[in-house]
Amino acid sequence: MNVLQPPGWPRPRGYANGIAARGTVISIAGQIGWNAAGTFETDDLVGQVKQALANALAVLADANAGPQHIVRMTWYLLSRDEYVKRLPEIGAAYREVMAANGALHYPAMTAVQVVALIEPEAKVEIEVTAVVPEQA
Repeated sequence: MNVLQPPGWPRPRGYANGIAARGTVISIAGQIGWNAAGTFETDDLVGQVKQALANALAVLADANAGPQHIVRMTWYLLSRDEYVKRLPEIGAAYREVMAANGALHYPAMTAVQVVALIEPEAKVEIEVTAVVPEQA
């Protein structure tokens, strides 16, 4: 997996401009902030981000993959303003959940504000694409 950083571009913080990878592609449906039983334990955005990320990692684990294999994320958020205001907390939650073996990886990411999500209690939904390298 190679991080793509065009010459002269400023280095992004908390994401990559692009990722090049070869291997088995894993596409994960949008994950929201409910637990494995389909219950929301919090209505707090940061808490829901942590749970949605943990849910994505659970799906990856089912494919014998981990956060280091993620190449792309798309975040759908109800409130751009809350996301920006709470970005330091969201960043800390991301680092806590996504650190694999002490290493932290930042994939290509997009975040967009949406009018609503299908689950009325959800404040965020995160889609993930991962690539597990071919064995040599």
